[in-house]
Amino acid sequence: MPHPHLMVENSPAGYRWLRLSRPERRNALDLSLMRAVTDSLALEPEVPVVLGSADPRVFCAGADLTISEAERAGVSDLIYDCCETIITRPGPVIAVLTGAAVGGGAQLAAASDLRIAGPAARLRFIGPPGRDLAVGAWLLPELVGRGPALELVLTGRWVEAAEALAFGLVNRVCDDPDGVAAQIAADLARRGTGAGVKTVMAAGSLLDRLRAERSANRSAWARVTGTTPTASPGS
Repeated sequence: MPHPHLMVENSPAGYRWLRLSRPERRNALDLSLMRAVTDSLALEPEVPVVLGSADPRVFCAGADLTISEAERAGVSDLIYDCCETIITRPGPVIAVLTGAAVGGGAQLAAASDLRIAGPAARLRFIGPPGRDLAVGAWLLPELVGRGPALELVLTGRWVEAAEALAFGLVNRVCDDPDGVAAQIAADLARRGTGAGVKTVMAAGSLLDRLRAERSANRSAWARVTGTTPTASPGS
């Protein structure tokens, strides 16, 4: 079913655009939008996907701060489902960053296989204050190394486009990230990416760390909401 805050466009070149489209909330994630993104990524998993925003000022502000604590706990959990889908689907996911990516939004971008940024892109790996959540500790060591990863997660500071490129947190910074991402996606759709490449790269510690961070954040949210953390299949 179409979602009012997710624009889906199938390109004749063989890839799919997914654009977050909730500008009044800076593309903040609620339960229904998070499920829609995950379901769209799981559909035809071999097809390359470009994940971006209909509003060039922002990629995604993370979980919606206007929903209840229990719903935000659910969004937090679903973000890990979505990230695992991104990592394990055979088709590549290319994130286009032209504005801010915060918290869960930064995780979705970082979990993508490639990140093409505009000059105004910026990322921040931080959760809501007072929740004691880990945000991105599972994947940043793979991208930037342990030392920079610790600093970014512990401080929750902004990383601007130029620094993100120097870190290896984004692959390119250019004036037309939409066009560059579309060109890469079309090329990958045409020639393929090699059987099992992503499976090999996801094997071992990456998925283990994802599931460990998910478990830790379930416990942190349970302390906030007064509930018992539950495990989902495979986590």
